Amino acid sequence: MDVLAEVLRVSGARGALGVVLKAGGTWGLWLDSYPGAALHVVSRGTMWLHVAGAKPLQVQAGDAVLVSPGTAHGIAGGADVTMGSCDRAAALRALGDGRALRLGPAPVQTEVIVLHYEQDPQVSTPVLTSLTRPMHVTARQNAQFGRTAELLAAELAQPQLGTTAAVNSIVDLLLVQFVRAWLARHPEERSGSWLGAMRDPVVRDALARVHARPEHPWTTDTLAAATSVSRATLSRHFRSALGQTPGAYVTQWRIDLASVRLRDTDEPVESISGAVGYGSPHAFSRAFRRVRGIAPGEYRSRLRR
Repeated sequence: MDVLAEVLRVSGARGALGVVLKAGGTWGLWLDSYPGAALHVVSRGTMWLHVAGAKPLQVQAGDAVLVSPGTAHGIAGGADVTMGSCDRAAALRALGDGRALRLGPAPVQTEVIVLHYEQDPQVSTPVLTSLTRPMHVTARQNAQFGRTAELLAAELAQPQLGTTAAVNSIVDLLLVQFVRAWLARHPEERSGSWLGAMRDPVVRDALARVHARPEHPWTTDTLAAATSVSRATLSRHFRSALGQTPGAYVTQWRIDLASVRLRDTDEPVESISGAVGYGSPHAFSRAFRRVRGIAPGEYRSRLRR
């Protein structure tokens, strides 16, 4: 079971091209908080990332930085630049006609591809939302990511038949490659985030089993036995990596799966309850109400209204 692929699929963490920036001279742009994550890929020159309460971060050609959802931040040509607000109308026009958004005077010294990744609001498993600070991957750390970024830049520079489909696929691929590179280079940051938990072999093995068979009657004991560790060891690793018990994670994932099916299908509640691991609709309804605050049927009705 590829846990990352499965969670990205269910959470709907798909990307979209924000805008291509071409900047020269002294320039700076403050980006208001955005509900999705932002991935800035520098294809030429140097960019500085500004986040309140943190030192400016230098991002060079071939590097990329992922900013967690809802984080107001700025990008600029220097560490001490005063940044202006984003001209949303100009950005939309640039995106609509395929042109780059120009900032500062000529000549162009820096080019940045800005990508946005949204997560399904009905899914609470925190793939990207638990990031406590920006994730930075340099060109030296992952050549494969750099080649994919170059491919995206080439598609954008010379649009042709199928470019839209190609760009959408490349944007999604970049997120997976970025996460791979970050996990390989930052093992010390494994605590406190879902992505970091993938560095813990005990937690990763347990999550693979839960995601492969969410309908199985998992308990902390049966999950510990399946992963060949003690109950105490499994619980300790889960709390360290994810800040919750194995049972709490199982419940969260099952309710996430059920929420998506309630919204997107006409399956009876009874069928959904069995598919996500509950022995009876009553048990499912009780668990769903505890997590979401309302009964499954009412949840479905509200979303469709």
